[in-house]
Amino acid sequence: MIQRIQSIWLLLAAASSLASLKFSFYSGIKANNIFTELNGQSHFLLLVLSVAVALTGLFAIFLFKNRKQQIQLTLLGLLLQIAVVIMYITRLKEFETGNFALTSVFTFAIPLFFILAWLGIRKDERLIKSMDRLR
Repeated sequence: MIQRIQSIWLLLAAASSLASLKFSFYSGIKANNIFTELNGQSHFLLLVLSVAVALTGLFAIFLFKNRKQQIQLTLLGLLLQIAVVIMYITRLKEFETGNFALTSVFTFAIPLFFILAWLGIRKDERLIKSMDRLR
C-alpha cells in the first residue's frame, strides 16, 4: 500500500492540505486597518473544503485494490483543491495591502501532488492490463 509512489503523493497532498489549515496563505491589512492572515481556518467554507481535500487524499490511499475508484477520488480531490485555490483568490479582494506567505506553496503544491498520484495510478493500471495480456 504505502510502497506505491501514488500513495506517497496522496499522503503528501493530504498533509499539505492539513498544513494549509494552520499556515498562512496571505497576510495583510484589511479595510478596518487590522492585520490579518488568510488561512484555511479563516472562513468556514475554506475549512470544510480543505478538510475534504485531506480526507479525500487519505481515503484514496486505502483504495489501492480498486484503482478505478482511486482515480475518481484523486480527480475529485484535484477539483476540490482547485475550488479552494479559487476561494483563496476571491478572498484576496478583502485586503487593501499585503503579500503572499511562503507557506502558500502548500496550497499550490496539492494539485501537483494529485496529478502525480493520478499518473502513478494510471501507470499501475497499464501494467496490470499488460500482465493480463501475457496470460
